[in-house]
Amino acid sequence: MIFRRALRRELASVAGATFTVLFTIIVTWTLISILGKAAGGKVASGDVVSLIVFAALNYLPTILVLTSFISVMMVVTRSYRDSEMVVWFASGLSLSHWIRPVLSFGLPLVLLTALLSLVATPWARQKSAEFVERFENRGDLQKISAGQFKESTSSNRIFFVEGASGNTANVQNVFVNTVEKDGTALVVAKEGVTETDRRGDRFLVLKNGRRYQGIPGQADFQTMEFERYSMRVSSKTQEVGADVAVDALSTMALLANPNQYTKAELLWRISAPVTCLILILLAIPLGFVNPRAGSSANLIVALLVFFSYSNFNKLVEASVKQGRIAFALSWWPLHLLVALIVVFLFFWRLNVNHRYHPLAVLAKMKRARDRKAARE
Repeated sequence: MIFRRALRRELASVAGATFTVLFTIIVTWTLISILGKAAGGKVASGDVVSLIVFAALNYLPTILVLTSFISVMMVVTRSYRDSEMVVWFASGLSLSHWIRPVLSFGLPLVLLTALLSLVATPWARQKSAEFVERFENRGDLQKISAGQFKESTSSNRIFFVEGASGNTANVQNVFVNTVEKDGTALVVAKEGVTETDRRGDRFLVLKNGRRYQGIPGQADFQTMEFERYSMRVSSKTQEVGADVAVDALSTMALLANPNQYTKAELLWRISAPVTCLILILLAIPLGFVNPRAGSSANLIVALLVFFSYSNFNKLVEASVKQGRIAFALSWWPLHLLVALIVVFLFFWRLNVNHRYHPLAVLAKMKRARDRKAARE
């Protein structure tokens, strides 16, 4: 049918525009956040692009759910506003005939959401955690940029170097301020080199420098010159990925290790595609607007419905994580309730002239009240 093909094209066009806007907002916000972490020395500057990609994959399921919901609602609302629904109904077709073309548009998005939430998102979280952990496990001197003060991992030292030679692990004009139990120690040297002992501990070996300890002017102030001075800057590097967060585990790993935390994470991954499907169907009756009323608040309603649905999903997930609800009784009641609301709204729109329709009942009660008032 020509009208249905045009409807699918319009849905695809609106979805593309909506996805572009939402994805741009998320990527921009993520870029600002990660650049701030890179500037603060929390992540490596060379990993910024990779971390942005991983963060985008993490948010994609939510973006797709919101995109599909808003797209269907905007197209339905526009059809009502431009009186195209009048032509649709005059042709003998009801609102239920929108289900097939909408599902032909939405089912691929549902499948893509399932693929992302079950496979791609856990992988992206795991890789992002590995990048951050790898940077944190680097030696303190490897994190230093020439000309910048840098705090050590143990938070008791401040490093400053004028120059670093990269792969050779050599640094020039070194300044180290160390807070110790006996006071503050200050070490300056012309050059330094990092060395690793047999146990894997890394040491900064300073050459041709001076060490100051204490407060200048007091009797216990000490100063000394040295040709070689060693200080440990990091312990043996831990294996990257040794401790993986639950949300970074693969879906198969969650199924293989059932507990309240893995079940809660599995609940979220299952909820994403189910939510996408239900919201697509909900958008059809929810997109109604009276053409004579002018502008509508359907987009605001859509956002409120989406965030309410998402928050309830999070509430159920938290209840499973805390052991208050069993997994078997948690994953379906909320979705069933929303599905029943969808059925009720379809009944509401399809049977406006039915004598038991709420609007018809209210109109009948109003007429009865008016007749009673007229007799009095």
